[in-house]
Amino acid sequence: MQRAVIEQASRGDRRAFEVLTSQIIDRLFGAAYLILHDRTLAEDAVQETLIRTWRDLPQLRDPDRFDAWLHRVLAHACLDLARHERPERQTAELPAFLADDGTPEEDVAARDAIGRGLSRLTDRERTILVLRFFLQLSVPEISEAMRIPVGTAKSRLHHAQNAMRAAIDADSRVTLRGELA
Repeated sequence: MQRAVIEQASRGDRRAFEVLTSQIIDRLFGAAYLILHDRTLAEDAVQETLIRTWRDLPQLRDPDRFDAWLHRVLAHACLDLARHERPERQTAELPAFLADDGTPEEDVAARDAIGRGLSRLTDRERTILVLRFFLQLSVPEISEAMRIPVGTAKSRLHHAQNAMRAAIDADSRVTLRGELA
């Protein structure tokens, strides 16, 4: 069904495009918010993504690659906005599924640690982690979305994961020192 809707939208069918976007808009916003840590910028990134998607959809050769193509458009819209708009970073409130294995208190603490860790990363590191763990793209799909070789995607993902671990670890050491003082 989605292939038919994509094909109709690529031929300029506005209703098909509305149906298509209604299925993906929440996920796009969630990813943009995790990357940008700012609600207004995330809304702008989603709007820019939808504009670019509507404009460029007729050039999409393979409707089966729509999701990967759309994620690339979103990633580039977020990175473009991040380069031009440098707001004071806020800690993003993370979706519940990112940490929902324990008690409610443990879940809140885990989401808080993840949010603080993400806020310490570069835009590129955050983007690759969001593509992998929020949008659940494979390394080849990340490679395609970011227009980089698969080996580079693997390397950047590895470095981003290490940076995230280090950020969370550093934050927990600071918290412990603050509690002991």
